[in-house]
Amino acid sequence: MRRRLAAGLVVASVAAVAILLIARPFRSQARDPGSADRVTTSFATVERRSLSSQAQVSGTLGYSGSYALVNRASGTYTWLPRTGAVVEPGQVLYRVDSKPVVLLRGRTPAYRALSSGMSGADVQELNASLVELGYATHAQLDPASDDFGWATKYALERLQRHLGVTQTGSLALGAAVFLPRAARITSVTATLGGSAVPGPMGRATSTRREVVVALEADRQGAIRAGDRVDITLADNRVTRGVVSRVGRVATASSADEGATPGSDAPPTVNVYVRPRHPRATGHLDQAPVQVAITTSTVRHALVVPVTALLARPSGYAVEVAGVAGRRRLVSVQPGLFDDAKGLVQVTGALRGGERVVIPATS
Repeated sequence: MRRRLAAGLVVASVAAVAILLIARPFRSQARDPGSADRVTTSFATVERRSLSSQAQVSGTLGYSGSYALVNRASGTYTWLPRTGAVVEPGQVLYRVDSKPVVLLRGRTPAYRALSSGMSGADVQELNASLVELGYATHAQLDPASDDFGWATKYALERLQRHLGVTQTGSLALGAAVFLPRAARITSVTATLGGSAVPGPMGRATSTRREVVVALEADRQGAIRAGDRVDITLADNRVTRGVVSRVGRVATASSADEGATPGSDAPPTVNVYVRPRHPRATGHLDQAPVQVAITTSTVRHALVVPVTALLARPSGYAVEVAGVAGRRRLVSVQPGLFDDAKGLVQVTGALRGGERVVIPATS
């Protein structure tokens, strides 16, 4: 009978401890000082260090840029790129009447034929493209020049020879499409064998992987270009990223589904993140991801584990271990929390190097 009673008491004790642990989620890990004698404890050292707080925000992984492919030639489409194909500068983007339309690097769209004696932004990007592609050297042709001179004509003839077209030394309207970088074809609206008329014939993006995060505008000041972030992919793999730029215009968006009718979500700004290892992000056009962004940082802070905090009616305290096994309670004020590392900044009568009591991990 006594053995059965003892066994029952053990089971009840284990159940009570389990309920106590389950009832204290991570964000409420401050301990009750009255439980110190009932929970096995260990020690942690008070550190003075930098501490950061991270926010987990949703983002969309895809490709940066969105470009309209605008045709300026007339005739019949005799070859078109497939969706998903990547066309590099200097390569044929499509063909009209079997004549190649070449992709060149530039931000000014083609709007006129180019020939000797002309000048302008479109001439400058033609010069820069010819040098970039190796049809002229820097010594032969200044890539910053916006004049169409003999060097431009000679380099353009070399490009035309490579493309297998008549070497006129001038660029006809419709013979080239200018885009800022290599194009990844996302759609083709033109039809093979259909009439080629001036106007849109498809769309493309760049080949650069990018994550776009709609960050609440009041957090904008904490994020800067160059900040490092962690990107959690759909399969739970984590890869590193770098903030490439932060939007300057706040956009008011409607409330998410499930929000109170008539309420609006807080204004947001777009934060653009460049993955440091693009191949690790796959090839999906769009995929949801989670991004851990550092929103606050403090330097030379006194730091203890969150589990060292003791909840008291008057606030919080930590239990400091002294000599000869003596312990004392020290009131502290929590500051910045680092949820990822389970640390918290505290202010109070503490010194770096002191030991505080925490629940044992085993």
